[in-house]
Order: sequence, then structure tokens, then C-alpha cells
Amino acid sequence: MELDLSFTDIGCESTPGQDPFDQVPGGLLALDAHLHCVRANRTLLNWLGHSGAGADALAHVIEPADAQSLEQLRAHVDALRQRGEAPPLDLALRKADGGVWPARLHSAAVFDAQGHFLHTSTLVQPAPAPVATTAGAPTPTEALLRSITDRIPARLAYYDKDLVCRFANAAHAGRYGKTPEEMVGSHLSYVVRPEVLHEILPRVAAALSGQPQSFEAERQDASGQRHYYEIHYLPDQQGHEIKGIFIELHDISERRRTEELVLNANRDLEERVRERTTELFESEQRYRLMVDALQDYCVYFIDEQGRITEWTESAQRLHGHSKAQVTGKPFGSLMSADNAGEDEIDTQQVLRLAKSHGQWETRGWRLREDGTRFWAHSVVTALRNQQGELRGLSCITRDMTAAKNLEDVMNDLNRELEKRVADRTRQLVAANKDLDVFSHMVSHDLRAPLRHIASFTSLLQEQIGESDDPMVQQCLQSIGKSSKRMGVMIEGLLEYARLGRVAIESQPVPLSPLLHGVIAHLRQENTQRQIDWVIDTDLPMVRGDAMLLAQAWGNLLDNAVKYTRKHPNARIEVGCKVNPVGGHMFYISDNGVGFDLEKAHNLFVMFQRQHHSMDFEGNGTGLAQTQRIIERHGGRIWCETAPGRGCTFYFTLPFEGTGPATEFTPSALAALSA
Repeated sequence: MELDLSFTDIGCESTPGQDPFDQVPGGLLALDAHLHCVRANRTLLNWLGHSGAGADALAHVIEPADAQSLEQLRAHVDALRQRGEAPPLDLALRKADGGVWPARLHSAAVFDAQGHFLHTSTLVQPAPAPVATTAGAPTPTEALLRSITDRIPARLAYYDKDLVCRFANAAHAGRYGKTPEEMVGSHLSYVVRPEVLHEILPRVAAALSGQPQSFEAERQDASGQRHYYEIHYLPDQQGHEIKGIFIELHDISERRRTEELVLNANRDLEERVRERTTELFESEQRYRLMVDALQDYCVYFIDEQGRITEWTESAQRLHGHSKAQVTGKPFGSLMSADNAGEDEIDTQQVLRLAKSHGQWETRGWRLREDGTRFWAHSVVTALRNQQGELRGLSCITRDMTAAKNLEDVMNDLNRELEKRVADRTRQLVAANKDLDVFSHMVSHDLRAPLRHIASFTSLLQEQIGESDDPMVQQCLQSIGKSSKRMGVMIEGLLEYARLGRVAIESQPVPLSPLLHGVIAHLRQENTQRQIDWVIDTDLPMVRGDAMLLAQAWGNLLDNAVKYTRKHPNARIEVGCKVNPVGGHMFYISDNGVGFDLEKAHNLFVMFQRQHHSMDFEGNGTGLAQTQRIIERHGGRIWCETAPGRGCTFYFTLPFEGTGPATEFTPSALAALSA
């Protein structure tokens, strides 16, 4: 607990009694960072023999008696500056007459608003020292007094005016884990914990000034348990002098627990009564609001023949008729003769159906008093008593004009939307026809010239033979390679277009056999390579088109094999993780050359490559086709890579649950991996 030292500076001009801190039976002190005394109360000045010190000499009244005490005090203040707290310190202080006075310091730090250290907040007490007791056995009177007080459950103790314990019964000593003999001679600051000492010192000072103190407080005993006590500090006044104080503590923990139990029970009861009262009030308010403040609804009552018997304010507000105008009239007079409701029927039939079924609903146009009409939904309910006797019927009508208008608007919008969908469908059909024409043109009209170019190039090479001109040979080889590359690009473009139109034949697909078939095909094509394949053994069953999924896996694994070609210890890892948002997330990771992902803006675009064809063969169609296959299955694909650090492709497939494993024949697996 931090001491409040915001009292007026004390010097020789101060008069005892003017400041409340001068009445505290302990020393109060504030030291700055240079160990200069900033403030001190009269009690400390008297102990050190500086009662006549002026305000200008206040800074030097605290003087350690030796070098060790000086270092201890400096370390004590440094700890307060750095951490804001420090353990109690016992040291020797120099008195004004040159003598040594042992002291105990309990300190806390005081900082300004910016967190800068200002000074300490210190409680100074005489250092505890054992007090010699009178030798010899106690007198019979003392023994009787000790026996009586030890049997009293109250905690009793006596402290002299220097706050040294002179007597304590067994109950009081046991509270601190001591015997009465160990308590005698102990200073109050040594017995009481520092945080409690700061709390009781003002009360102790008041008791030593002749003012009895009575209060209740919570205290902790030697075992750590918390107890409530009724505490009394009584001055020992002998004549005009107070020799000490009597301390009396009564354990009122059970009484406090009982009071708290009763208080909590009363609070719980009051809360329940309040909640029940609130519920009843809210129920009454809801009923009143329902009956009197209905806007789009109305309630009225009719008899067995359909005549109106009770007309409420809500009915008058919705229909416009007064109670005198409609009472006794058939409720069919509120319906419009020109009714376009699809389920509107005769009023007598509505009454019969409501009586037989207990309730009947009907929709149609209703009339207001001014002749206007509104579209309504009505519920006619038969009201029967416990004996099943019919006591009448209620009619609840709701104004549904706005909903009717909205329904008409929605019907118009739906018709317009259907028309737009039909137009869009025709446009898509036309676009697909154009795409088919384009595909036919590419497959026949463009590939025919390519075949001619390749054929004439071959004929020209045969005609020229082994020409001595290297330029001619290089040109012929370039023409041949370019025509082949263009043919491959046309085939890739056609395949990409086909993937956008092909129907997905969804079925359960076991990935493990499919994947091993693809890898077996790659191993046959790369027999000279040593590749470390790390395949997850627990690949799930997915739902999709097996042929298309095999093509996607083949493209990604072929890329991994291709771009690890220059690595002496090629490693390709395939695995699966559960996607947090649903489905499975698959990955294919390799330790190949990688590429700069920040520059790969068109990674999944047709004919876009991240490496030159002279370094790695390819035409730039595999990733585009793979992305289209994954997206056709409702998933997505992305990549993580860096130059020289390999590449990892991730893609997701929606989770459809596990189904029965589909048995694939070896020929089917070979077809899937081809």
C-alpha cells in the first residue's frame, strides 16, 4: 500500500498537532533520487533528535550511520525508481547527537503523470529487537489472569505507547502463528503485515491520543484463511497520561457469512419478485397493445349464424365502420362482391368449415366504410368452452394489400426474368454454335496449311540434301519446329475449349489408385531419372469426373518432373489436408527451379510460360487446362514458389462425403493415367 505523503513540509516553525501526520506513532518520510529528505513528520524528527531543525536543514536529517547503511539505502531507492517497489529495509541512521538509531523502512514509489520518479513514500519504525523479560515464574495472580485470558475466544493484546507488545493471550498470538511469550517484546510493525500496518496506524494514533476506536475489518491468519473481526482499540489512560492501548478482536466471520447468506437470499427473492412482477406487467401491456394498437390486423367476434357480436377498436380502425354500424350484421357484408381471391368461398361454408375443423383461413378483397377495398387474409376460429360447447367465433383479419402488390410486382419481375433467361440462353446457344464453328475451322482449316508447310519443308530438305550452307539447314529446321509447335498449340487450344463444354460425369473417384497410375506412366517416360516420390497413403475419395481429374493430376505432376530435371536429388511430394471452409485441399510440392511468383501474373493463361523453351520444353497449355478442370469441379487452384526453392501447387475439391470405393481395372487405370 502506498503512503500518502502529500502533507505540508515540516520544519522548526511547525507546531505539533497542526498536521494529522504528526500524530501518527510512526515516522513518515519522503526521499528523492539523491537520498535528500523532501518531507518528514514530527515523530521521525523527534526520534532522530532533529525536533528543532529548520526547513532549510530538512534535506540532511536522514543520514546513514555507516557506509554499509548508505549503500543499502541507495539500493533501496534505486529499486523503487526501477520497479516501483522494494522489500522492507533495516539500517542504522545517525541521530543529531551522533548516536546510532536502528530503523526499519517500508517504502513505495511516487511517480508523476509522465512516469518520472518524484520521491519515496516511506514508513519508518524502530527496528524490532527482543525485549528482555523478567526472570522467574509468574505470580499466582498473573498465572490466573493468563489462564482466564487464554480461555477467552476473543483476541486480547496490550501495546505500550512505543507500540511494543506487553501482553497477548493465546488466541491473539495464535492468529500470527506465535505463542504469547514470543509476542511479548515484539514491535507492532514486526507483527503486522505492511499493508495492514498502513491501514491501522491512523486508528492507533487516534487511540493513543485518547479516542477509542471500533471498526470491522477482514484479516488473514497465519494459515492464510480470511476472517472478519470486530476490532476495538481502547486507550490505557492513567491520570492525564496514556500509557498504551488495549486491542480486542472478536471473530464475526460466522455472523458475516450468515448476514451475507440472508442478504443474498433477500436479494434473490427480491429479484425473483421483481422479475415476476415485470413479466406480469409486460404480459398485461402486450395484451393491451395487441388489442388496442393493432394496425394491419383487426379482431372481431361473430355468433354461430355469422352475425357480428363484438366490434373492437382495431376492427373499426381497419374497416372504418363504427360499432353501431356493424353490430348485428352478417360479417359477409365486409367482403367485396367483386372478389378475385382464388380460395375465397361462400361465408356460410366458411362458418361450417370453421366449426367442423376448429379453424379456417380465407383470402380475398375486403370493404372499408368509404367504399375502398383491401386485400386481406382472414382466420375464423371456433371458440369452445371446456365442455366443448360453441361460444361463438373470432375473426382475425390482416391487411395484405402491400404483400399482394409486391406479389404482383414479383410475378411481373419473374416473367421479365424468365424472358431475359430465355434470351440469354438463345445467345449462349448461338455463342456455342460460333465456338463449334471456330473449333471446326481451327481443327480443319488451320491445321491443313500447317500440314502443307511441314510436308513442303520435308520435301525441300530431301531436295536440297546435305547442303553446304548452314543457314539453309537452320532455316529449314526452324520452320519444321515452328510448324510442330503451332500444331501443338492448336491442339491445346481445342482441348481448352472442349473442357469448357464437356459435361462432368460425377462419380466417386478413389485418388490413390488414380494417382499411382499417373505416376507409373511418368516413371516409364523418365526411366533415366532418379525421383524420390513421397505420396500420402491416406488420400480421400472425391466426387468428380475421373478422366478429367486424371488429366489435371497428370499436368501438375508432369510439370514437377520437368522442372526438377536439373536437380540431382529430385523430390516430389503429394498430400492432402482438410480445408477449414469445407472439402479437401491437395498439394503437389517439388524441389525444382521454381520461379518469381510476383512476375507470374498470367500463370494460368494459355501459352504463358515462366521459363524459356530452350531451358524446359512445353507449350504453356497444361496449367490453363488444369485450372479449367478444377473450376469445373467447383474448386480453385493456386501456387506458392520462389526462384531456386521449388514450387507447390494447391487445389481444392468440394467435400461430398466418402462413398463406396469404385474398383478400377488395370486397363481403366492405364487409360486414366495416359
